[in-house]
Amino acid sequence: MEKQLQELHFDAEKVVDTPRYVALIPAAGVGSRMGATTPKQYMSIGNKSVLQHTVDAFLKFSKIQHTYVLVSPDDAYVDEYLAKAENLTVLRCGGGSRRDTVRNGLSELAATLGNTDWVLVHDAARPGLTSGLLQHLVDQIADSAVGGLLALPVVDTVKRVENGKVQTIPRDGLWLAQTPQMFRYQLLRDALDAADQVTDEASAIEAAGHAPILVEGHVRNMKLTLPSDMALIAQYLNSQPE
Repeated sequence: MEKQLQELHFDAEKVVDTPRYVALIPAAGVGSRMGATTPKQYMSIGNKSVLQHTVDAFLKFSKIQHTYVLVSPDDAYVDEYLAKAENLTVLRCGGGSRRDTVRNGLSELAATLGNTDWVLVHDAARPGLTSGLLQHLVDQIADSAVGGLLALPVVDTVKRVENGKVQTIPRDGLWLAQTPQMFRYQLLRDALDAADQVTDEASAIEAAGHAPILVEGHVRNMKLTLPSDMALIAQYLNSQPE
């Protein structure tokens, strides 16, 4: 594995004046709520898999110097549903949870990335990402010592049911987290090492005492979760990118 990484990665020993940008796409999940025979990242939208659409967004964005797809060791689909490309590496280091998968991926890259390099972690099942959204995220976060994420401010009235009683929750200050979630390499690795099971990287960063920056995203960057999401995501992919 070490030899393979040396051959496929960009030159880790090259001295650089500015941080590098790499993408990590955890794709080890099974997507049980989709009710499909294959994991949802390998379902097709048009003539491409969901994962291929997602990866293509990073391959088209010039600031990303390498994209890593993290799959489970016994993944039987990725070679069929993801085309080989320059600056793309598949790592079979997936774990039992998202946090474990990302931690394993960061560990694999320990000899490749510097402490302040940027890691953009993105859901495999968010194929509506565009270069415009990536540029917007980078522009808003590049000078931060910590990082941040795309998110959407809550616009609907929020209800909570507790012990059978319905309550209205003030929506001021509420956001819906999206990805990419973009953080400095060493900061993210340390935060995930210290965190319990978390549902996203920003939660680990927050638990470590840091404040991620929220950058407004777009609804086209929605996550594929239920079968009914497929048609809507296909419409976004067929429309002019925002």
